[in-house]
Amino acid sequence: MSQPLSEQTIALVKATVPALEAHGLAIVHEMYARLFQNHDIAALFNQSHHGDGGSQPRALTGAILAYASNIENLAALAPAVERIAQKHVGLQILPEHYPFVADALLGAIKGVLGDAASDDVLAAWGEAYWFLANILISREQRLYTDQRTAEGGWSGWREFEVVEVVPESAVITSFTLRPADGGPVMQHRPGRYLTFWFDIPGHAPVKRNYSISSAPNGESYRISVKREPQGLASGWLHDTAGVGTRLRVAAPAGEFVLDAVSERPVVLLSGGVGLTPMVAMLEVLVANGCTTPIHYVHGTHDRTTHAMRDHVRTLAASAGSVSITDFHQQPLADEVAGRDYDIAGIITDEWLVNNTPIAEADYYICGPRAFLRHAVATLSEAGVAAGRIHYEFFGPADELLAA
Repeated sequence: MSQPLSEQTIALVKATVPALEAHGLAIVHEMYARLFQNHDIAALFNQSHHGDGGSQPRALTGAILAYASNIENLAALAPAVERIAQKHVGLQILPEHYPFVADALLGAIKGVLGDAASDDVLAAWGEAYWFLANILISREQRLYTDQRTAEGGWSGWREFEVVEVVPESAVITSFTLRPADGGPVMQHRPGRYLTFWFDIPGHAPVKRNYSISSAPNGESYRISVKREPQGLASGWLHDTAGVGTRLRVAAPAGEFVLDAVSERPVVLLSGGVGLTPMVAMLEVLVANGCTTPIHYVHGTHDRTTHAMRDHVRTLAASAGSVSITDFHQQPLADEVAGRDYDIAGIITDEWLVNNTPIAEADYYICGPRAFLRHAVATLSEAGVAAGRIHYEFFGPADELLAA
């Protein structure tokens, strides 16, 4: 266990908060520039989240500022630490990678702040970095052990084969994957994702996370992927990956998981491709014979973008406790309310508050950032306790963490 931070370190780190507020993003950009000079380290990261318009630098800036501001009350950061550890495990971050980040971070602080980054300040940030790093390393090692020792589990990257491809909508396609070695796969908790390493010709290695859209079965996983505009990985999957394609996959990870033993009502709230973990959760709840009310609420553009509609309705028909409400933002001219969708328009604050069990339900939310940010704010303002609001997001949760 790490030694507690010294009082001097706490004081010096907290004293840098104004500088971080003013120059934090510049420090993070400089840190990544230094870090990515090492091509092996750069290959560990999802590069789509970096660059001038990327969300990862903003997310890390917020995380560093939150760490400095809460360094006397690190328990407040426990959920964020768990989220980071889960992401690191998906990306296969190992203890030997942490010194490279330390050198890049301290060098960036000195490079951006200049004389304001005295030797004492750099020493304090070095101590603070390694204190947090050791917490993460310890948690990540436990997660790696759990993955390796689980029935059907594995370490590192395992080769899977695509055994089925199913178009779910005009923009979403499902891929069912089985291990190329013919062995079993570990049972995942619904809500978790798989991390993929893609070797796409003409490009550096590409890492992506995709939620598992099927209940655990010990034999295969299903992912349901939206084709993103200019999306390198999603475009390659849609255009190139077919039955027989081999993919390198890390074991399931993620802290966004269904509490399958809770007796509270459940609301599965999604927008667009955010339905993927919700379908896995719904499959598990129905298979377990859940008798508490389940509200499946989904919003999408129209019938052409509405994925897995028939599958979800078949699941609901087999379980009397499930109610479904589908929103189509702009129904097509030939769409019929009650047949193709339930409500025209978007999921409004008023509808959500008046038509779901605000006082008692667990809310599981997944979708684009704007959708998530609004839903979380709406539920919080309506009095839903933070412990009953669970969410997954696409990419770094910079806006959500700030909220």
